[in-house]
Amino acid sequence: MIARRKFLQRSAALAGGSIIVSALDSKAFAIFRNRLSPSNQINIGAIGINGMGWADTSAMLKNNPQVKLVALCDVDQNVLDKRMGELAKDNIKPATYRDYRKLLDDKSIDAVIIGTPDHWHCKIMVDACEAGKDVYCEKPAGNSIAECAVMVAAQKKYNRIVQVGQWQHSNKHYQDAMDFVHSGKLGNVRLVKAWAYQGWMKPIPVKPDSAPPPGVDYDMWLGPARKRPFNPNRFHFNFRWYWDYAGGLMTDWGVHMIDYALLGSNASFPKTIMASGGKFAYPDDAEETPDTLTTVFEFNGFNMLWEHATGINDGPYGRDHGVAFIGNNGTLVVDRGGWEVIPEKQDNKNRMEPVAVQLRTDDGLALHTKNFIDVVQSRKMEDLKCPIQTGAHVATVCQMGNIAFRTGKKIYWDAKNSKFTDNDANKYLAAQYHNGYQLPKI
Repeated sequence: MIARRKFLQRSAALAGGSIIVSALDSKAFAIFRNRLSPSNQINIGAIGINGMGWADTSAMLKNNPQVKLVALCDVDQNVLDKRMGELAKDNIKPATYRDYRKLLDDKSIDAVIIGTPDHWHCKIMVDACEAGKDVYCEKPAGNSIAECAVMVAAQKKYNRIVQVGQWQHSNKHYQDAMDFVHSGKLGNVRLVKAWAYQGWMKPIPVKPDSAPPPGVDYDMWLGPARKRPFNPNRFHFNFRWYWDYAGGLMTDWGVHMIDYALLGSNASFPKTIMASGGKFAYPDDAEETPDTLTTVFEFNGFNMLWEHATGINDGPYGRDHGVAFIGNNGTLVVDRGGWEVIPEKQDNKNRMEPVAVQLRTDDGLALHTKNFIDVVQSRKMEDLKCPIQTGAHVATVCQMGNIAFRTGKKIYWDAKNSKFTDNDANKYLAAQYHNGYQLPKI
């Protein structure tokens, strides 16, 4: 049996919220030296290439020899210059754009990667589908419940391949864990816990507004978000902690962990949601979203509990992230490092056989991007590991958790009418669009 301490150490090492690739290694570019015939080539463009967008692009190129990178787009010329410098080492010269709409005008592009801040996902995805492009979109799918619904409708209308970047769907150990949960061996599962304890997150110092850095098209970065003076705390990675652009840890990590809570439970939408939390760790720092949050989702026959906390690593079961399916016979715990089953005891006897730690054995991001390219070629949408319908579902549930927190109420979901029974909660159903932008209509 693998020592539990070794397992937990490995799990922690794999638990980063984002996989950032600063540059492709030389092996990744070997594919360009032995290019397939044009008829088999898939041309991609990447929109938003500072963080996960570049990681997605890197993985897609490295693991799919039929893929050619033909265009990059970013509102920050500094990021574009950095990526072009890295690509130039292997004589790769994609076209560059500051406005994604010009990239979409390129008829030669078959598919796009969307790695922008969350508030841009819906608009760009819809425009890309309308332009005839397949889409690999970073998580969370949408930045509001209304956006998630629009994205699903757009995929259906334009009949495009749309994969959401919840790459754990492609990890074998997650699939194996879900198969075990569905086997019924745990007994009646009445409580599912999902959590993200982020000890690496330190307070964000308050900074004054300033002029945008040279080379940044700040108006384009804002897009449909509220017009505000530029502030470095809201830019690049830290956009996650501001309501204008994202939903904090609930949507940043929640879409990964709650995803599997829903999948293992075969659950649709909760009946009720209540949440309590706030800025308890760093009350005076610059972020808006809660650094500490507990949310209870009530489903038919079971409750799901979400927890997140910054500045703390020691979460439930000694893991800084994970999902636990707590059954009458035992508990299955799964995270990015692996899974195990801990038996319940009755009269000092195990109620089921334990399952020793089953470690992760593969690269989820590599497999996930390959799955996307395979389906782009085959057009068999049923083979997608995380289609927009799945990504929109979990993003919607996470948005419900944030809405419960922001209203300070226990809220009730009216599934028949796709809205809450509370008017205050319904005000948060749709993200407000500004600066001449409108929520796409399908």
